[in-house]
Amino acid sequence: MTEAPRVGLFATCLMNVFRPNLGHAALHLLERAGCVVEVPAAQTCCGQPTYNSGDFDGTRVLAKQVIRQFERYDYVVGPSGSCMATIRKDYPRLFDDEPEWRRRADALAAKAHELLSFLVDVRGLQLDDVRFDGVATYHDSCSGLRELGVKQQPRSLLAAVKGLQLTEMRDPEVCCGFGGTFCVKYPEISTRIVDDKLADIAGTAADTVLGGDLGCLMNIAGRAAREGKALRVFHAAEVLAGMAEGNGLCGEADDTKDAKEPR
Repeated sequence: MTEAPRVGLFATCLMNVFRPNLGHAALHLLERAGCVVEVPAAQTCCGQPTYNSGDFDGTRVLAKQVIRQFERYDYVVGPSGSCMATIRKDYPRLFDDEPEWRRRADALAAKAHELLSFLVDVRGLQLDDVRFDGVATYHDSCSGLRELGVKQQPRSLLAAVKGLQLTEMRDPEVCCGFGGTFCVKYPEISTRIVDDKLADIAGTAADTVLGGDLGCLMNIAGRAAREGKALRVFHAAEVLAGMAEGNGLCGEADDTKDAKEPR
């Protein structure tokens, strides 16, 4: 019998602070996929905000801590294309002048995966006992799509969810306007982009928006709530784990003590 792989779950900043229910969902799905999962307590931010702001010295400090915490695992997996793209794509080039850290960064990058792609491409997970009633549309986040090739994996998992009808937007791959620090630096442009995204969502007649990155989903949910639009917004992992309740990010605040057990 093949030994179960040891997975270090990368708990993203947004998940940890705003949507811990996603952490429970990720843990549940990874365990269903036959993994032994640990969540290193001393892990930090991946460093994406500092990297995108040009603070490479600060990013190296964070990257070294992440490498130390996760290099002992068979895989490092996170429910965020943007964070995992930072680890896979950006970490190695941070250490061109530090050969030993470059070696360690390369090794970690080779076993770093976005959650939904890991479940499909590495573990071959199939779900036949999950239900979510509603019409949903899926938003492809920029980093996951363009840097990691996450496109069909979430859709193949969601296709097995009973009661779920998935309806595609006209432009599911177009940015939602979040862009990390972009939405802070250029709020007017960001707002125009997310308004266009909401119009595209409305054209599908979907009552639910799903995606793989909390930043994008929080941006869409926040704008929808301010505009008074009736919309449920969830990370796809919450639906796949049977932990999607209420309106998700578009309404009810999350809390670890109220996290739902899988159905």
